[in-house]
Amino acid sequence: MDEYFSPIHTYQVCNVMSPSQNNWLRTNWIQRDGARRIYIEMKFTLRDCNSMPGVLGTCKETFNLYYYETDRDVGTSIWESQFSKIDTIAADESFTNVDLGVRRLKLNTEIRGVGPLSKRGFYLAFQDIGACIAVVSVRVYYKRCTGMARNLAVFTDVVTGADSSSLVEVRGQCVDHAEERDTPKMYCSAEGEWLVPIGRCVCSAGFEEHRDNCIACEVGFYKPVAGDQLCGKCPLHSHSETRAALTCPCDANFYRSSTDPSASPCTRPPSAPVNIISSVNGTSVSLEWGSPLDTGGRSDVIYDVLCQKCDKDGAQCEDCRVGAALVRFIPQQTGLTEPWVTVLNLAAHSNYTFRIVALNGVTHLSNEPPQSVLVNITTNQAAPSQVMAIRQENASQNSVTLFWHEPAQPNGVILEYDIKYYEKDNEQQSYATLKSKNTSAKVSGLKPGTSYIFQIRARTSAGCGRFSQSVEIQTAPLRNTNMTIIWICMASVTGLVTFLAVVICRKRRCGYSKAFQDSDEEKMHYQNGHVSFPEARFYIDPHTYEDPCQAVHEFAREIEASRIKIEKIIGSGEFGEVCYGRMKLPGKRDIPVALKTLKAGYTEKQRRDFLGEASIMAQFDHPNVIHLEGVVTRSKPVMIITEYMENGSLDSFLRRHDGQFTIIQLVGILRGIAAGMTYLADLGYVHRDLAARNVLVNSNLVCKISDFGLSRVLEDDPDAAYTTSGGKIPIRWTAPEAITYRKFSSSSDVWSYGVVMWEVMSYGERPYWNLTNRDVIKSVEEGYRLPAPMGCPGALHTLMLDCWQKDRNERPRFCQIVTVLDKLIRNPENLKLNSPLMNRSIPDFTSCRSVDDWLDTIKMGRYKDHFAAGGYLTLGHRLGVTLMGHQKKIMTSVQMMRAQVLNQSVPSVHI
Repeated sequence: MDEYFSPIHTYQVCNVMSPSQNNWLRTNWIQRDGARRIYIEMKFTLRDCNSMPGVLGTCKETFNLYYYETDRDVGTSIWESQFSKIDTIAADESFTNVDLGVRRLKLNTEIRGVGPLSKRGFYLAFQDIGACIAVVSVRVYYKRCTGMARNLAVFTDVVTGADSSSLVEVRGQCVDHAEERDTPKMYCSAEGEWLVPIGRCVCSAGFEEHRDNCIACEVGFYKPVAGDQLCGKCPLHSHSETRAALTCPCDANFYRSSTDPSASPCTRPPSAPVNIISSVNGTSVSLEWGSPLDTGGRSDVIYDVLCQKCDKDGAQCEDCRVGAALVRFIPQQTGLTEPWVTVLNLAAHSNYTFRIVALNGVTHLSNEPPQSVLVNITTNQAAPSQVMAIRQENASQNSVTLFWHEPAQPNGVILEYDIKYYEKDNEQQSYATLKSKNTSAKVSGLKPGTSYIFQIRARTSAGCGRFSQSVEIQTAPLRNTNMTIIWICMASVTGLVTFLAVVICRKRRCGYSKAFQDSDEEKMHYQNGHVSFPEARFYIDPHTYEDPCQAVHEFAREIEASRIKIEKIIGSGEFGEVCYGRMKLPGKRDIPVALKTLKAGYTEKQRRDFLGEASIMAQFDHPNVIHLEGVVTRSKPVMIITEYMENGSLDSFLRRHDGQFTIIQLVGILRGIAAGMTYLADLGYVHRDLAARNVLVNSNLVCKISDFGLSRVLEDDPDAAYTTSGGKIPIRWTAPEAITYRKFSSSSDVWSYGVVMWEVMSYGERPYWNLTNRDVIKSVEEGYRLPAPMGCPGALHTLMLDCWQKDRNERPRFCQIVTVLDKLIRNPENLKLNSPLMNRSIPDFTSCRSVDDWLDTIKMGRYKDHFAAGGYLTLGHRLGVTLMGHQKKIMTSVQMMRAQVLNQSVPSVHI
C-alpha cells in the first residue's frame, strides 16, 4: 500500500541478514521493434541500512541492471554470464522505520539507456546483492522524431540514432505542386527532436504557398515560374480563363512580342500618324508629322515612308525609285525614329503620293494592315539634269571647240551653259569658266600641248544643274620656236596689262578696303629713303552677283553631297537647321563638321542671303574666325559646311563652367576674340552682331567669331559706316549711334566687344539684366554704363569703359585692344590698376591756370558754366559731374596733369 492506501504490485527482496546474496529478476523477451537504442525507466524503493540493527556487514543499498540481446525467445536457458551489465543502480532516497510508521513511500526513479542494439530482441535482468528493495515498475521505450511538414516538405517519423550524440539525417518530400529549390533536409537528434531545417521546396508555376501547402492561382491570376512569389494579377489587356495559369494570353487585337517578358502588358499596333505637313522645294520635299494619338502602349514606334510616282490622273502609280535610282531619303526611308524625312532628286512637275506608315514591335503580329496617312504633292520646277555626250570638234594650239546635247531633263528653259575648265591635276589651284547660250562653245587662251579637263552644266531660272562628267582634251603642240616666242610675248603683255589694271582699280578704289583708317594710313609712307605702299586687298561683294551660286563657287569649295554624312540635329538657325556630321574627302581622314541647311520653301532673298554668308565666310582665313570647309549647292538641301566647334556658343559654355577659370584664362579668351575682330576690321568688315552667343568655342578652348548674317563689307568712304535698310538690332550689344542713326562701323563693333568682355567676366550673365530695351537705350544715353562684374579686375573694367565711349572716335581700335590684352597677359599684376590703358596723346596741362583753361584743353568746355555757377573757378576746388563717362575722363586727366606738374619745373599748382 502506498501513502494513499492504494495497492501496489511490486517485486521485492530483503535478505539483508545473510551475506553473499545473488538474487536475479529477469524480464520476458522484448522485441526491439526497430529501435537502435532503448531506455529503461525504473521506479523502486530502498530501505536505509542504518535503520535496521545488526545488518551493517551484510546490508547493501544498490542493485545491478543487466541486458542480453538475442534474435528469439530462448526461455529459461540463459546463463548469468551471458548478460551484460548496464549499470549499478543506487537510490536517491531511502526510507526508515519512521517512514513506515507514517506510511510515507519514498519512490525513486532512475533511467538508463542502452545501445546500439542490433538483434531482434533482448532480456533485462535485475541483480540483488543484499539490499532491501522493492521494484515498483519498469518501463522500456525508445525515442523517435515524429513526422511533420516544414518549408513545403514532409518529413516522416524516424527512430533516433544508436548513440546519445548521433544525428539521423532525414530527406523531406516536397508537398503536392511543389518542387525542390534546394534539397530539403532535417536532422533528428538522440532526444527525438528535429533540428534546424536545411533547404526548401517552392511552389510550382501556377501555384502559390498557403499554410505549408501549394494552392492553384485563381482565375485572373498567374504565376509564370516556380518560386516564393505569390500569384500575380494578369497584366493589362490580358486574362486567364482557368486556375493554375502559367501565363495570361492577350485579349483580342492585343499582342505581346517575342522579346516582351510575360509580365509586360499586351499592346497593339499604333494608330496612324497625324498632322502631316509637306513642304515642296523644287524637286525635293520635306515631310513632317505628329506622333500617333495611340501608340498602342509601346515606346518603340518607328515610321516607314512609302513613295509612289503617279500619272496626272493618279490612275497609274509605281514606286518612285523605279527608273530613278538617285531618289534619296534623308536620314532614311524605313525605320525612322523621328517624325520627319526629306526626299531629294524627285522628277520635276510630277505627282507623288507619300504614305507614312506607323509601326511598333507588335505590328507584324496583327492580321490588320498597319495604320498610315497619305499626302499627295506635285514637284515644282527644278534645276536641269546633267549635260551628257560632250564631244570635241577640233583642238588647236590655244583653243578647243566643244559640242554637247541639251540635258535629258531640262526642267524648264535653258538660260545658259557654264563651261568649267582647268589644267589636268590643277583644279585645286585655279580653274576658269566660260558661258554659252548655245550647245557649243570655243574655249580660247589655252596653252599648247597641255591636257585640260572640261565640265559643262546647264542653268535655268530654278538654278544650276550638276556638272557633267569630266572630259580630257589636249591642245595641239607648238610647231616651231617662233610660236614659242610669240606665246611668251603674249603672256608678258597679258601680265603687264593685268598689273596696270590692278593699279588703276586700286587707284579708283575698286572693291572694298579697311573701314576705318587714320589719315596717315591712306598715304604712302616715306622713311629712310624708301617708299612703302599700303598692303592691297581686294574683295568682291557677293550681293553684286546676279546669281549668288556663281559668287559661292568663286570663293568656296563645292563639296559632293556623298562626302557628307549627317548624324544629328544640334540646333536651328536663321535659314534652317544646324546639324552635326562627318566629312570625308578623298585621301583625307573624315573630320567632324557643322552643317547649316537652307530650309525648304525658302524665298529668293533667303537663298541669296544664305549663299551670301557662305561667300563672305569663304574669304576669311584666321584662327579666331570660323573656317568654311565648303558648300553643297548642286543638290538639295543646300548646305554651308564649317568646322565643328565642340563646346558650342561662348555664353552657354561660360554658364556651364561658372567660376571655373582663372582671370588670365578669361583674358586669353578675350584676346582671341579681339584678334579675330582685328582681322575682320583690317579687311573692312563690320560684324554688327558681335555677342558671346555668336562666338564659338572648340575643344581646345579657342574662340572663333561666327554668324556673318549681319556682316557687311564697308566702302572706303570718309564716314566708314554702313547704313542699314531696317530690321532688328541687338540693342544690348549695339553702340548708341548705330541704334539712333542705323550707322555701323568698326567702332560700333568695339562697343559690342566691350559688352562681350562684360559677358565673359560675368560668366554669361545677361547684359543690363531685366531692363527693357527702351530702358537700356535711355540709360546708355544718360551716361549709365555696366558696372564691373564680381571679381573683375579694375584694368579690364577700365578697358570696357573705353569701348563704351559715347564719341566713337574716342574708342580704341581692335589692334590697340589686342596690344593692351597682350600686356596684361605678360604682366598680370597690372590687372589691378585702374589707370588709363590706351596710349592716347596726352595734352599739355602745365599751362593750365584756371578751370576754364583746363576744360578747354580736354575739350570739356561745355561745363564752364556749370563750374562757374558752382563756384569752381580755380583748380583747387572740389569737382563734380553727373555723367559717369565724363567723370572718368575728367579724373583721368587730373591724374595725367598731376604727373606732369610733379615732373616739370613750373610754378606749382595745387591739385
